[in-house]
Amino acid sequence: MFRFSICCLYLFALSISVPSAFGCTTFCLKNNGEVLFGKNYDWSIGDGMIFVNKRGMSKISGLEDEKNVAKWVSKYGSITFNQYGWEAPSGGMNEMGVAIELMWLDDTKYPKPDDRPAIDVLEWIQYQLDTSASTAEVIRNAELVRIVSKVNLHYMVNDRNGNAATIEFLDGKLATHTGMELPVATLTNDTYARSMRYAATNDPLTTRSANSLDRFVRASARTKQFSSRVLSEQEAVDYAFDTLANAAQPGYTQWSIVYDQRRLKVHFRTKDQLAIKTVDAHFFDYGCVAPVLTLDLNTTETGDVSPLFRPYARTANRNLIERSFGGTEFLAKVPAGVKDRYAEFPERFTCSSVVPLRDKMQTRAENAAFDWRDPSAYIFKYLATSR
Repeated sequence: MFRFSICCLYLFALSISVPSAFGCTTFCLKNNGEVLFGKNYDWSIGDGMIFVNKRGMSKISGLEDEKNVAKWVSKYGSITFNQYGWEAPSGGMNEMGVAIELMWLDDTKYPKPDDRPAIDVLEWIQYQLDTSASTAEVIRNAELVRIVSKVNLHYMVNDRNGNAATIEFLDGKLATHTGMELPVATLTNDTYARSMRYAATNDPLTTRSANSLDRFVRASARTKQFSSRVLSEQEAVDYAFDTLANAAQPGYTQWSIVYDQRRLKVHFRTKDQLAIKTVDAHFFDYGCVAPVLTLDLNTTETGDVSPLFRPYARTANRNLIERSFGGTEFLAKVPAGVKDRYAEFPERFTCSSVVPLRDKMQTRAENAAFDWRDPSAYIFKYLATSR
């Protein structure tokens, strides 16, 4: 199980020298029935794929040097944005409306080794989307595992009811802000406490730089202003994209994403494809037997791109890894065989014998119309539900 150790190797290089422009901005907007989550992904390359992940999958962490690694079964399907391969998302939203995104944080210090199962920083995002139906559940689940990594990250979380939280690891302990301790749901690349102190003494009209604290000031001001607005669905989405544009870093903001958590829609655009596209989470079958679906993040199509997703193919995943590794200086010389195995690892995950309730309900409906007279269909159905 080496896969995510390779991922950690790549991110460890970042911890040695991370250009200041490589930051991200997140915020959560809530008012008048609207709940949205905005994210700018700032990085040197913009390749990526969107994955439709299944519920009912048995999964295991790929940390190779840990004796006790995290194992779990996905309760919920999800839509994720991945740059360095399947099961290594930078963020996403599950079918319950929980959205999670990552940002860099130099201050991060993860807990020391203990009895909890170990997990990687990118796996942590997929684990939470797989198992959490609310922000409160994300926080509880965060206590059940231990991140093992040299990667300095913190996270923003929001659920479809607008309950937001920051997830940080400071001085070896989990530190969260939520409820009254989160007066404005915004996060960039400094600790939440430091960002709030800076915002208290700086005017958003005069903080024009792209550094983390100035981006926080501008984004947090617009987050607060949203709470007093009465906007339509489209106006709210436009407001979120305007906020992302205000916090963008020219040349480095690769993806801008707006999660409409009440309607379970995801709107996005990229540096290379500026037209806004939409993914409707209701469109997909998240049952374990259904195929994992993917879409190139830089598709040239516009509008609702949900019907354009195609079944997962290792070739597409491998090509993404090739482009992303090749475009990342310290990964460019990773051997082809290693990248092959890296691409293959998630294919080992199988449908669990513990079928989520949603799938049980679907299975009953499917069985009513299933043609048991076809022997090959019977065998397929048996194998798919008895793994």
